[in-house]
Amino acid sequence: MVSENVLQLCQATETVSSVLAKDPTKAPGDVVKKLYGHHKKIFNREPEKDRGATSARLQEQALKCGRWGPTQPSPLFLQAYADALICLDADPMAGVVSPPLMGSHGTVPLTVIGPLADIIRHCSNMIVRAEREIFFITCSWSPSVAQRLIKDALIELSRRAGERGQRVVVKMMYDKAAAANIIDAHQLVKPAAYSGEKIQLPKPEEIPNIDLEIISLHKLVLGTLHAKFCVVDRKVAAIMSNNMEDNDNVEMMIHVEGPIVDSIYDTALITWNNHLNPPLPSHATPATEGGLPTSDQTPIYLDRGPAREQHEIAAEGQAVRLPEHMPGDPHWDTDINQEITRMQSAYSIKPNESHLQAANRQLNLACKHPIPPSGPEIPQGEEMTPYISSMTATPVPMALVSRPPYGPPNMHNVYVPQNEAWLSCIRNATRTVFIQTPDLNAAPLIPALAAALKRGIRVTYYICFGYNDAGEIIPGQGGTNDQAAQALVKSITEEERELLHICYYVGKDQDHPIHQSFKQRSCHIKLLIVDEHVGIQGSGNQDTQSWYHSQELNVMLDSEEICRKWREGIERNQNTERFGVAAKDGVWRDGDGNPGAGYMGNPGKVEGLFKGVGGMLKKMRDKGGF
Repeated sequence: MVSENVLQLCQATETVSSVLAKDPTKAPGDVVKKLYGHHKKIFNREPEKDRGATSARLQEQALKCGRWGPTQPSPLFLQAYADALICLDADPMAGVVSPPLMGSHGTVPLTVIGPLADIIRHCSNMIVRAEREIFFITCSWSPSVAQRLIKDALIELSRRAGERGQRVVVKMMYDKAAAANIIDAHQLVKPAAYSGEKIQLPKPEEIPNIDLEIISLHKLVLGTLHAKFCVVDRKVAAIMSNNMEDNDNVEMMIHVEGPIVDSIYDTALITWNNHLNPPLPSHATPATEGGLPTSDQTPIYLDRGPAREQHEIAAEGQAVRLPEHMPGDPHWDTDINQEITRMQSAYSIKPNESHLQAANRQLNLACKHPIPPSGPEIPQGEEMTPYISSMTATPVPMALVSRPPYGPPNMHNVYVPQNEAWLSCIRNATRTVFIQTPDLNAAPLIPALAAALKRGIRVTYYICFGYNDAGEIIPGQGGTNDQAAQALVKSITEEERELLHICYYVGKDQDHPIHQSFKQRSCHIKLLIVDEHVGIQGSGNQDTQSWYHSQELNVMLDSEEICRKWREGIERNQNTERFGVAAKDGVWRDGDGNPGAGYMGNPGKVEGLFKGVGGMLKKMRDKGGF
């Protein structure tokens, strides 16, 4: 049950952000200690004994623990939220957000399902349109198309701020493990480092009207900052799956507005931890009060107009030819609708080009090893449409289901809102479970999926062929996707196998999965949808690292309309369902019955250790680690 302690935590009037609103000179970490430091953290609490049964009473308690506004969460959503809330008894900061802000509501005007560069194009527009402040948090950072887009945006933002006679405060974070993290996980990055060869952000003199402060975060040994999100002016936020680097990944991002932004802003402050120098200008203007002023009838964040369907976006993009927004040649847009049109124009066919060739061109943009298309021609009307208009007429219930970084190399920190929300959704599904993730091998997840299948639930999951095999094959990491799939298949009956649909990612321009080691077509989306209306999207993978160690940020929402748009975008922008279906044993095989090139097989522990260590050393060499 949701305890009286958790109920009081969620109904409290003070939050980390509200305390800083009164005194922005305080360090968020000190505020966390003041509000929640007297609660003893219990990392090894036994989750199985604490999971409550599905009940109307539990859902009623959960309803009292969120700021739902005009929305009405469904029983499935409330059950998952309740199961996530129970973790706060062990640690009020288990969700990396002040408990009163964990449950909220808002809208999703834009969803992006496409290459990394397409997501950062939107982020760069968000940055340029900033008026007062930006929080930008990611995991790995390296010189890339994405990095150059952000650099261009910061330089343009400084120019615009200068014209207005204003200054803009920008806080950025990324993960970087170093010896100094032994003393303090949060390390201030000096201008010489962040403008140097490895990061290549603007020098202070290039952005004279921006106060830029950067921190790197890593909790040794395994506590990676893996959350990826951006908050602008405390009005809008983007939740991303991607890092900042050139790669062959297809990614997912949602742009959210409304009161949920206050929750994400609170997470940003808690993640920052240190004093903010200078403080953020929007510290006293939350989205629910000043950041997004409202009229007597309709909040401004709802004034977006009706959503467009994908076929309408495709037709418009083909009819209107606009210059592509690129590093070194930026074309800034004033709103999301203009961005959608410009983005789709980039995917429209050029003279003597087919829709297949257009998709291939865009998927190769930041790919280190470009390849020609192998898939069938894409018919008119089925073009790739990465920008998806997902606005709803009314706000929808939302909750942050995240987890903090945990460094020790053990599996004690599993009882967190992220994991409990995932498991609750699967445990209480009545019809369908859909997952897309790079890796699926977390120890608690495999039996949860098997149990769902035994209840007659249709389970579909999309994974990436060979994603990070070198790391996953090391004993204790869960095994490769192939190994995990085979283990799941062996745990169910032939009848239950008919309900299980395992597919390996296939690019929109391809006709077969390509092993991630070739760095040609991979997928990095993190998404779970249950019963077609409760969805969880964010940075969390279904692997051992994300389940036990990394800091993650995920948004859970309750909307059949938005989940429909997400599923349509997933299918439209890849060929996974068409060409990536696994064989009965869980392994993808070609027409001759052979596994794809790069398939590692099912080595034992000793061989797996040698292969894994060798693969990780090669990965480090490729990244310049030696």
